Amino acid sequence: MLVENLAHFSADTRFEADLVIIGGGPAGLTVARELRGAPLRVLIVESGLLEEAPQANELSTLESIGEPNAPHQIQKRIAFHGANCRSWTQDQQPYGVRCRALGGSTHAWAGKSAAFDDIDFQERAWVPHSGWPMDRSSLDPFLDRAADILNLGPNRYDDTLWTLLGISPPEPQLGTQGLRSFFWQFSRSRVDPLDIMRFGADFLRLEADNIRVLLNATATRLDLTQEGDGFRGLEIATNDGQRHTVHAKAAVIAGGGIENARLLLASTTIHANGVGNQYDLVGRFLMDHAGARIARFGGSNANQIMRRFGFYGLRNSGRTSMYMHGLAITPELQEREHLLNSAIYFMPEHAADDPWDAVKRLLTGKSKRQVKDAMRAIAGAGLLGKGAAMKLLSSDRLPVAVKDFIVQTAIRYMPNVAADDFLSRGVPHKVTDVWIDAISEQQPDPNSRITLSEKTDRLGLPLARVNWKINADERRTIMRLGHIVESAFAQARLPKPILEPWVAEGAFNDAVIIDMAHSMGTTRMSASARSGVVDEQCQVHGVRGLYIAGSSIFPTSGHANPTLMIVAFAVRLADRIRQTLL
Repeated sequence: MLVENLAHFSADTRFEADLVIIGGGPAGLTVARELRGAPLRVLIVESGLLEEAPQANELSTLESIGEPNAPHQIQKRIAFHGANCRSWTQDQQPYGVRCRALGGSTHAWAGKSAAFDDIDFQERAWVPHSGWPMDRSSLDPFLDRAADILNLGPNRYDDTLWTLLGISPPEPQLGTQGLRSFFWQFSRSRVDPLDIMRFGADFLRLEADNIRVLLNATATRLDLTQEGDGFRGLEIATNDGQRHTVHAKAAVIAGGGIENARLLLASTTIHANGVGNQYDLVGRFLMDHAGARIARFGGSNANQIMRRFGFYGLRNSGRTSMYMHGLAITPELQEREHLLNSAIYFMPEHAADDPWDAVKRLLTGKSKRQVKDAMRAIAGAGLLGKGAAMKLLSSDRLPVAVKDFIVQTAIRYMPNVAADDFLSRGVPHKVTDVWIDAISEQQPDPNSRITLSEKTDRLGLPLARVNWKINADERRTIMRLGHIVESAFAQARLPKPILEPWVAEGAFNDAVIIDMAHSMGTTRMSASARSGVVDEQCQVHGVRGLYIAGSSIFPTSGHANPTLMIVAFAVRLADRIRQTLL
């Protein structure tokens, strides 16, 4: 595999390929991975470098005219997204999270993975614009291949997982209360046993003589045939504005839910309103996952809840996979009450007297109460010892094989302990409360959309203008989910959650709902060009050789984190391209 920086080439260099992939995130790199070794010249153009850099990240600046816009939403976004992405700023990205570097969004994600449900693919009378032009079952073989790419275990996300685990479901069960078990997996790195999957590092380990990667290469314009019915090439630019061209038989646009639409809209050489936009659908139906905190458990109930709704390790094919237990609304209740597909998961909160925080204050000279902080550290000696062991495990003093064995064993026999260390980067914390966080799909809304701003970036491209809408159906679903959980736990004689005031009082307009950085839907899949942008094979309607990969093709969003579905569709697309170009 050849990896180069576009800045090292003389101006106006013309690159030739059979397939050009625009974007080096999970979608683009998966297409390339599946085509390695094929008699095809594959060129990946990635706007960033191997790691995130300020100059590249500046190109992700956008203009937001929708939500989230309230002060409490902004504050929560900064706390939530800022903790996961060191390069992200609220000023540059008031909606969404984009990482310009090889590996894309996996520089910031938590590795959380799950498959969409059957109901997500169905046309639902109570969800306008729902329905996919394909069945969920037709994606099953690609989901299995995607799980392997993501280093996941079996694709089991419902109560059937208990059988694989070889244990009985926790009692009392909640199935009669309109809730069902839902599980998420965590994609783990093959490079570092203590880290989650980073697609760039994982991809660079592959041997692929037919793949070439150009870094510092931002796609600025798509070029079509004179008739406008086929792909011909594209223009790319370095961060300092030097232009080059790429000529290829076919292209895959894999820049994410925002950039895919932006590039189509900005490519106006042949079609004045952009590529694939004859019916003004590019950029419309922008969806995310609406996320909100709805309740909590305190005191002694916290540990009981985390034991039941914590993590489970599954040994399969020589490795151990990690599953997190949550709850989702059943399809029957969704239909009966006209609710959106949604789920809850449980998040522990660190104690005010957490020993690690006390140690940090003492070491940095920021402790205002040194004696009290010292006492906290001494009282938490067990946690500190555990933390020291984790630091040893993460050092270079242990071989990778030894680290992997230890981690696999810990996940298998102590999944909750291992998960806590894994998700906290090896810094264990004292836990008091447990929060219930809800995540809901969004109703597809044509007025929730991306257009082009009058402002431009340093390359002269119009910024994306984002008008993300949180509608009443999302607010009502999340609020109702809180009451369903409260009732179900009471009937099952489980600890009763303390509802957030807006949930308890029915004031859904007071909900602090933010985006979960899962931009979807802006180039939706459809049977006809009059209802979407790409066909069932992910090709732009009416444009030969131009394909789109990623969550922008999703007609509905489900509640599951989208990366597994993104990778599955990318695997499927790679098979299609192989059949078409060879």
